[in-house]
Amino acid sequence: MIVQPASAGHLQKRLGLAFGLAVGIGSVIGSGIMRAPGVITNEVPDPWIAMLLWLVGGVFILLSANITAELSTALPKAGGFYVPVREAFGDSMGLLAGWATFAGYTAGTAAVALACADFLGMVFPWAASHAQMLAALIALVVTALNWIGVQEGRLIQIIGTVVKLGLLSVVIIIAFTVDPATADSAATASAVVGGAVTMVGIITALQLIVGAYDGWYSAMFFAEEDTDPGRNIPRAMFRSCVIVIAVYLTLNLSMYMALDIATLRQSDLPVALVVERGFGSIGMTLVALLAAFMTVVTLNSLIMIMPRVLFGMARDGLFLHSATRVNRGGTPDIALLVSAVLTVGLIFSGGFIFVFKLMGALSIFVSVLYAVAFFALRRRQPDLPRPFRAIGYPLLPIIALLVSIALLGSFIFADPISGLYMLGLIAICIPVGIVLHRRRIAHRTAVGFVIAK
Repeated sequence: MIVQPASAGHLQKRLGLAFGLAVGIGSVIGSGIMRAPGVITNEVPDPWIAMLLWLVGGVFILLSANITAELSTALPKAGGFYVPVREAFGDSMGLLAGWATFAGYTAGTAAVALACADFLGMVFPWAASHAQMLAALIALVVTALNWIGVQEGRLIQIIGTVVKLGLLSVVIIIAFTVDPATADSAATASAVVGGAVTMVGIITALQLIVGAYDGWYSAMFFAEEDTDPGRNIPRAMFRSCVIVIAVYLTLNLSMYMALDIATLRQSDLPVALVVERGFGSIGMTLVALLAAFMTVVTLNSLIMIMPRVLFGMARDGLFLHSATRVNRGGTPDIALLVSAVLTVGLIFSGGFIFVFKLMGALSIFVSVLYAVAFFALRRRQPDLPRPFRAIGYPLLPIIALLVSIALLGSFIFADPISGLYMLGLIAICIPVGIVLHRRRIAHRTAVGFVIAK
């Protein structure tokens, strides 16, 4: 493989379908799914309704992937949500989408690193008392591997995702083969069973399920580095969605087969209860190590994504130009450095919790903007080359947009403060985007005048 020199503004085409699948699956399936069955069951204490909600969430991400596949192949550039939003609505909304995406991923990276340290703390007592230090160390080690080059990050993601799916398959097999919960265990927990399924519970569960599926679109951040984005990105997105849906449905069904509803509702980590039945007292240790490994693979994908967002914004003049530097290994190294510094800062300060609150409604608003950008670009740029065109246009994309709007409305209704944060950040980004746009136009005009002379 030819090693290219460091450059500014040029990512290297080193990725393909295997990585697209790995980053899509690996970003979604993390330690959260090991807790999710109990959390969802606590909201909806009916296995069949809960399974139906998981299926509904899966259908929603497939509808959304239909839109994303078209946009990310029509505009195969680094930046993710930022790219089509800026193309459709200009710098102000592009700035909003870019910073919301980057801030959300930075906070998510800090949270995932801390989750990894917490799981290790369940096995090694010293880790529990130094969680922040360990989390920062884990994040920096993964960052260092990605600093070497995109090939290193690619291999970690592909191998890690394959191993992750293999280990989860073992857990599912154990759940289907162990003896179901005994009547005695059900009786001891019967006190928590009660109450009918409510609409509030269904809405809350659906919000949690959509959150559990979040990350299916990760391949779009690497469209510019894909050797054949028009072919690979849609295939990676749809296939990763189908695999994730299948894993989630199968895992949840296996939990319902192995554990009674009362036990599920009580448990913070139901997978551990199932593994303990197969391996005895070491089950909790095995699950903690499995969860820690899964978080590292997820962490790798997040660390790879963050600098691509900054790179895309910097190239368009919405961030420091130095962030467009790409090292010999194909990594936007300055952007990666900025991402690492901010992530470590959030780990030690606990600021990621505030960022999550700040970005809650805004992140959903960005996904709505992204869907609206799809329709805007169809109307304004009908001749834009589209290697993949959304299936069932306009009906299926409209359904995806309406569901996104409904999710935004329900989120703001449940957390009005987050809605106020969203409006405030929009109010800030609009004038900033206008100023940056005018400066860029003025700079281009000045450069053109000098060249003309």
